[in-house]
Amino acid sequence: MKRKNNIEQVMSILEKKFPISKTTLNKMRKNPNAFKILISCLLSLRTQDKNTEIASGRLFAVADTPKEILALPMRKLEKLIFSSGHYRKKARTLKHVSKVLLERFEGKVPKTREELMSIKGIGPKTANIVLAFAFGKKVLPIDTHCHRIPNRLGWVKTKTPEKTEEELNKILPKKYWGEFNSIFVQFGKTICQPISPLCSTCPINQYCPRIGVVKSR
Repeated sequence: MKRKNNIEQVMSILEKKFPISKTTLNKMRKNPNAFKILISCLLSLRTQDKNTEIASGRLFAVADTPKEILALPMRKLEKLIFSSGHYRKKARTLKHVSKVLLERFEGKVPKTREELMSIKGIGPKTANIVLAFAFGKKVLPIDTHCHRIPNRLGWVKTKTPEKTEEELNKILPKKYWGEFNSIFVQFGKTICQPISPLCSTCPINQYCPRIGVVKSR
């Protein structure tokens, strides 16, 4: 319980060190367009943010509705999103998602997790990003960083991002939910990295038991 009790201290330090980032998805929160946020999130999977921004910018300049994406020839769609990586698979996903939105939801992005995840290609993290960023709902988008770091800190002891989300729902004060993903993604990419984290320069090293860390710098 002592480790979980340091959540306030840890979050206070990290929110000052890593304010809401200016990533593609976070920038879209100011004037949210649910469909663009959904598509950008799908494009962001397994790639760097700079590639997401290029791909989404090129795509939205040509097509930014389900109907327009569905009308694009597959080759053209693949070319537009090439920079995002895994472009053939992502193009198929964008086509499928657009088709389902038109057939089942009148072209609109649904506002519930269950409906979002009923669409093939949309997982828990993507669903929660859409709910949080587009609709302002209190949910926790959990990616690999948001899963790994709470386990290292001893806040949770979980095997999957889904279980981490479930446990964090119980212990993380809701006042941090809106910024949690942004903070922990930045922290995980720069300091608390998967292999050989930079523990010597970590701003919260006094609170971290380094669970599972074999080698650090």
